[in-house]
Amino acid sequence: MAPLFVFPRTLEDLEHEGREDDDRLYVQNPVNIASLVSSQLEEFVKGVSFDLSDKEILCVEEQDVFDRVYSLVRGFALLSPSSKLNLLETLRSNLAVLLPNFDSLSRASHDHHVPLASHRNAFKIYTFFLLNIFLLSNNNNASKVVAPSARKKPAVNSWNWEAQRARILNLIANSLEINLELLFGSPDLDENYLSFITKNAFFMFEDATLLKDSDLKDALCRIIGACSTKYHYTAQSCASIMHLIHKYDFVVTHMADAVAGAEKKYADGSLAMSLVREIGRTNPKDYVKDTVGAENVGRFLVELADRIPKLISTNIGILVPHFGGESYKIRNALVAVLGKLIAKAFKDVDGGEVTSKSIRLRTKQAMLEILLERCRDVSAYTRSRVLQVWAELCEEHSISIGLWNEVAEVAAGRLEDKSAIVRKSALNLLIMMLQHNPFGPQLRIASFEATLDQYKKKLKELEPSEGAEPSSDTDIYNGDGEVDDLNCENVVKGQQLDSLTDSCLSQSEEAIPLQNSSVPDVGNLEQTRALVASLEAGLRFSKCIGATMPTLVQLMASSSATDVENTILLLMRCKQFQIDDSEECLRKMLPLVFSQDKSIYEAVESAFHTIYIRKSPIETANNLLSLATDSNIGDLAALEFIVGALVSKGEISSSTISALWDFFCFNVGGTTAEQSRGALSVLCMVAKTSSGVLGSHFQDIIDIGFGRWSKVDPLLARTACLAIQRLSEDDKKKLLASSSARIFGFLESLITGFWLPANIWFAAADKAIAAIYAIHPTPETIAADMIKKSLSSVCNDGGVNVQSDIDTSSGSMPLTVQVAKLSRCLFIISHVAMNQLVYIESCARKIQKQKLTKEKKDNENQNLDSNGTVSTGTQKDNDINAELGFAASEDAALDALFEKAEKEIVSGGSNEKNLIGICATFLSKLCKNLGLMQKYPELQASAMLALCRLMIIDADFCDANLQLLFTVVEGAHSEIVRSNCTIALGDLAVRFPNLLEPWTENMYARLKDPCASVRKNAVLVLSHLILNDMMKVKGYINEMAVRLEDEDERISNLAKLFFLELSKKGNNPIYNLLPDILSKLSQQNLSKDSFCNIMQFLIASIKKDRQMEALVEKLCHRFSGVTDVRQWEYISYCLSQLSFTEKGMKKLIELFKSYEHVLSEDSVMDHFRNILNKQGKKFAKLELKACIEEFEDKLNKFHTDKKEQEVTARNAQIHQQKIGSREGFTVTINSEDHLSSNSSSDETEGEIIDAYTEEATMPLNERSESKLVSESHSGASSELTESDQGDIETRDIEIQSPQVKTKGVQRSRTNKSNVKGGTKRTIRSKR
Repeated sequence: MAPLFVFPRTLEDLEHEGREDDDRLYVQNPVNIASLVSSQLEEFVKGVSFDLSDKEILCVEEQDVFDRVYSLVRGFALLSPSSKLNLLETLRSNLAVLLPNFDSLSRASHDHHVPLASHRNAFKIYTFFLLNIFLLSNNNNASKVVAPSARKKPAVNSWNWEAQRARILNLIANSLEINLELLFGSPDLDENYLSFITKNAFFMFEDATLLKDSDLKDALCRIIGACSTKYHYTAQSCASIMHLIHKYDFVVTHMADAVAGAEKKYADGSLAMSLVREIGRTNPKDYVKDTVGAENVGRFLVELADRIPKLISTNIGILVPHFGGESYKIRNALVAVLGKLIAKAFKDVDGGEVTSKSIRLRTKQAMLEILLERCRDVSAYTRSRVLQVWAELCEEHSISIGLWNEVAEVAAGRLEDKSAIVRKSALNLLIMMLQHNPFGPQLRIASFEATLDQYKKKLKELEPSEGAEPSSDTDIYNGDGEVDDLNCENVVKGQQLDSLTDSCLSQSEEAIPLQNSSVPDVGNLEQTRALVASLEAGLRFSKCIGATMPTLVQLMASSSATDVENTILLLMRCKQFQIDDSEECLRKMLPLVFSQDKSIYEAVESAFHTIYIRKSPIETANNLLSLATDSNIGDLAALEFIVGALVSKGEISSSTISALWDFFCFNVGGTTAEQSRGALSVLCMVAKTSSGVLGSHFQDIIDIGFGRWSKVDPLLARTACLAIQRLSEDDKKKLLASSSARIFGFLESLITGFWLPANIWFAAADKAIAAIYAIHPTPETIAADMIKKSLSSVCNDGGVNVQSDIDTSSGSMPLTVQVAKLSRCLFIISHVAMNQLVYIESCARKIQKQKLTKEKKDNENQNLDSNGTVSTGTQKDNDINAELGFAASEDAALDALFEKAEKEIVSGGSNEKNLIGICATFLSKLCKNLGLMQKYPELQASAMLALCRLMIIDADFCDANLQLLFTVVEGAHSEIVRSNCTIALGDLAVRFPNLLEPWTENMYARLKDPCASVRKNAVLVLSHLILNDMMKVKGYINEMAVRLEDEDERISNLAKLFFLELSKKGNNPIYNLLPDILSKLSQQNLSKDSFCNIMQFLIASIKKDRQMEALVEKLCHRFSGVTDVRQWEYISYCLSQLSFTEKGMKKLIELFKSYEHVLSEDSVMDHFRNILNKQGKKFAKLELKACIEEFEDKLNKFHTDKKEQEVTARNAQIHQQKIGSREGFTVTINSEDHLSSNSSSDETEGEIIDAYTEEATMPLNERSESKLVSESHSGASSELTESDQGDIETRDIEIQSPQVKTKGVQRSRTNKSNVKGGTKRTIRSKR
């Protein structure tokens, strides 16, 4: 019998472990194959292979064979590829043949000739050598790193190790899955064998490249599963698995496969349960330190729950305590585990015994409650993960109707979470809940209420009039709060709604009513109750989603792109299910097309295309014109931008444009004037990108836009004027050639006539004047005629609405005019002047463009002349002109011409006035008549608007009327006038910055206007000027900072936006402005909370460490420049808001001398403590930590010493005053003469006043805080009262001896005791 083979620790140990007296099999005569030449080595391998193949399979335990096989395995790397393959195949085939023989051992176990020990020995030897070959080959293969470019085509007989390794491990895995108990004679196999197998298997798991081979990975998983479960090697395997999971993230999924595979193959979950217990027993604090391990363990638990949910559900209680741990990664994993279990572990809950079913339902309910509770977790990551789990459960239809609304309300509440990732998850959850809702495809509140009312009536009819009380709503649900599927179907059936496709439907469609007043019969009483309950749940869900609309509007203004994108997706889903107000909210996304974030723009464009662009051209046209008619100015600008983008991409087809013309021309039945206007408005938007769209229908534009339909919808005329402006140049020429008299007649009639309502005329006249200047060859002639006609209508009118004396050059002339006509006339004059200025500038640009084109053409002609002889003279002339400066003088002449043309609009020549200039003089004097203006605020609004326009045109006129403008903007009663003037100031500052520069303070003063609209416009104007470098940030920026705490939320938000944008400019101007803002705000009458909020916001916009460090130094030095305790407190608060670096903290410590005198104040000291508490903990250097601790001790000691010094000084002062009062106070009581005198001329007088009388008149706080010192001297009493508030003020006061008069005191000596107990002395003193 051969010696027993025992697995050594390493291959080489087989040479050294054996002793002569030992009966174990070890190597005795190893062969040094390195000394053999290749031919000898080949023969040696063939000999070993022949022996193993020719002899019986157990020959491997023979000493000679064993030694030779060992020698080849040890030197396996030295073998040729063919020899490697030969040896490996021999060992593998022998082991494969040996395995089936084990089954015959059980049948022949009674035969003592069966060599059981030999079989066991051979089995272990083959396994040992094969695994060693695997390890050696794998290590050698991994060490050879070959560059991809250096790889060559492998030889035909090359060694292909990748094809062999999976075969080896699969053979070993197969060997473990047979009945080895017969071979080893015990259920527990040889410890050495199992240890060797599992140790090497886990070692292979550490190699990520091996695990990429699916066959090899499956074999490793089978090995681990068999050893751990079948052969009870659980404890050791559990420890190894936990080690690998903590150390390598790539093994998590594969380990979960191994554990789950073992449980399914052997119906034994001991390994999984041991791992769960091990994780549950781990101290939660360990996961805080090992974040990578915590994440891997969490992933492992989730994978297990996904693969073996029932087993994990029975052991989940072990893991629940970790919800109280500090590691959010573990909590995230446990939340995901609960989600997997709820979705998968309770699918067959209806089967089984009643008791078991009840237990499992209670377990599921407990898990659901934990998930709801975790929605309020302290970690944003966990809150986000919980919402993601709820979305997964919703998709799996694992949320019952009874719990549906509770989840929806939690998700709606999380929309206001401070974390963006939580808001994103909440939005996605609501999208998923809408998509998978069990209440039907239409969720309008009105439809639900109508259906619910009818079924409630039906329920009352079914309920017995007498008898037991009806059961509560909770009785209709089953054990876990679910309603039967039948009831869900009845909901949809009761509402009688067709299912919707996934595309968005128009919300303008009316709800589908019930076909008749009777409702379908759903069955008996209980089923009807269940249906009513489900309808009530659906109504509650619809209201819950509808209530989120204001929040969703706010989220569309979020700075986070994910918020905006997911909000748009949710609103689209809401529109699909016809949630109330969802379409109105969707329209508010239109301005987001101007976002600089490309993802937001693409989301808006995609949503717009999905909602409004349909396959039917008529439907698309109807959607677009509806948008145009219902939108405000901002939405129209956004709509124009989107339409232009879609037209350029070809997504608005020609058939859609034809449909729009059909709507405009009333070719579609039932078209209204408003729809016609909307269609023309959309066509104008299209024309901005495709200018030829309007040319084919300009006669229709004239006929409909200025015909009878304009009386029905007056805004149609304004839109027609806009369409005329948008005509292409060729179409304008055609229009002038065919209908010039007609179109200008219509435009002049619109401007000077009175057939349009007053509230629409101004907007229509604006576009009409612009249209005249856009198409008329000489617009100034027709404009002059319109002004004269308007003036004539004003002056010749018989109305008596306004009577005033307007001084003119010819004397005083009384005028009687109508306010409305005068207002219109002033509007026409100012608007014509403004359009004339724009027209002159456009002409200037045309001339300059033509000049540049001519010069470019000349240069090209010169370059085309190859010989250079023809253009020599021209070149010389150009050179001479350039040297003499003729080209520059030509440009100067053009500029002078344009300036003269602009000046002639208002001022005319030096000695004469033109038409607008005469009106300007009248207008200026009219606006100066403030009494008349206040009497007619409508006239003042028009007059001041006209005055501002003329000021924008002419610098001299502006300079002459600036003082008037600022007088009106500060003193006008009408907020409309003040708002208009504030906006005009911004335009004036852009055009004439030097004129407005001295009035900068007055412009900032508009920020303090009592009217919110004026303040809002002031913030907008100043933001535009400052951010575009048109106005320097001067010393009045503190007024803008005050607007951060404006009572109007929109103004506050605009101010925040201004400072955020300002902080992005250059080197962050806020850093330089902060000390000045701090100084100014400290002196203003601001509440402490407002000041703190303002400074906190401003300081938060400073991000650079260098600027923070400099601010520390600046703020510390400010302590020595102020004496006010309030300013000390404010400065120290600003210091506490800074983010300190190591350098900044060192500066704070070094500058201790500059602020040591303020540390006596408790409020200041509190801010310094906050600095140390918040900032001191984040520094890692021990040296700096020690300095901070020493600094903290120094602060506390200095604060205590200062407080003691103050108390001592206060007591000494009181004592000094008391002694002074004794020495300087003499009372002479004489029965004949009671007079008091003092020879010193500069001494003050004192009075003895009744103490009770004075105490009654003292404020309550002074009375409670005052300190009373009482002394008696010569039969009289003296009292000194000093409040804590006056301690600082009375410091170092020299008290002089006063002259005292007694008042109201009886001269009788018998009443002196009453004087002692009931009088108080007031001592007047001076420094």
